[in-house]
Amino acid sequence: MSAKLWSAVSGEVLKVRDLSVSYGKVEALHHVNIDVATGQVVTVIGPNGAGKTTLLASIIGLLPRLAGEITFFNEAPAEIVVEHMVTLGMSLVPEKRELFGEMSVEDNLLLGAFMRHRLGYRDEYETMAQIYETFPRLKERQRQKAATLSGGERQMLAVGRALMAKPKLLLLDEPSLGLAPLIVREIFHIIADLKKSGVSMLLVEQNAHAALQVADYAYVLETGEVAMEGPAAELVNDPRIIESYLGLGGGG
Repeated sequence: MSAKLWSAVSGEVLKVRDLSVSYGKVEALHHVNIDVATGQVVTVIGPNGAGKTTLLASIIGLLPRLAGEITFFNEAPAEIVVEHMVTLGMSLVPEKRELFGEMSVEDNLLLGAFMRHRLGYRDEYETMAQIYETFPRLKERQRQKAATLSGGERQMLAVGRALMAKPKLLLLDEPSLGLAPLIVREIFHIIADLKKSGVSMLLVEQNAHAALQVADYAYVLETGEVAMEGPAAELVNDPRIIESYLGLGGGG
């Protein structure tokens, strides 16, 4: 993958401090602290309903914070707004992919470059060529409607669309959800390749084993709080993680 797919940056990418988020009277996240450094893949694992998707949504501005601070490259906006966070260099691959089914693969990709185009950049076709180099299958299907793609191809398109923005931080929400085991392996190979090329990622994933294999650092989220954290290589061998998340169920 070409190094031009992301912005060359250094230092601390993301710092989340004492983040609390609520749905009405129910507190979904309670004083969560998370860090992502340049070039790191940081994963957040945990059971369904732990608050993993809520965490990503609040970081990028889809959900309001109850309390806490989010710092992105030393900027801590008082109000986190999606458009502003995308402009700063954050991209989200949502859990449900949210592609435009009646639009072609190519048009879906071009939408990913919309904010850069609005800022005056005119490199979307060069970036798209790099996306096709990374995902040859998308090039083969560039004229097809997104709705006609397989589940794995739709996930590739969702990731490719996010990369069209040349993000400094890629947020991935359950990229393996609903995919066959063979396709899951392929998706995690892609994540590993992105990591090698220097893309910083915050990966929310229920497939704990796959996530810990590719990540540098991991947080375990349970009932809205960080229950455990540490280097992924250590957590993958931790008896508590093995018992709760790496047993026969795999995903926890």
